[in-house]
Amino acid sequence: MARLPGPVRTCVGCRERSARAALLRVVAVGDRLVPDPGGRLPGRGASVHPDPRCVDLAEKRRAFPRALRLAGPLDLSLVRESVQSVREVPPQRADLR
Repeated sequence: MARLPGPVRTCVGCRERSARAALLRVVAVGDRLVPDPGGRLPGRGASVHPDPRCVDLAEKRRAFPRALRLAGPLDLSLVRESVQSVREVPPQRADLR
């Protein structure tokens, strides 16, 4: 297994280890999950790939409450919106610079 550059986190959805920069950090604010792409919000965070499949899998496995050490269901609407907006942005090509 090759070492990944920089800090490594595990996606709570697919359980794959990835570089922290490749994952979206989320934190709980009340009973809502809030995306924290800058990693600046206080509190315990959970990491997930910015992929709707990983978010769905994490919800199905009840991984967010477990990772954040919270009880009960959490509102994922802001996380889903954030993941959708990331998916809709076309990748930048290096040769266009």
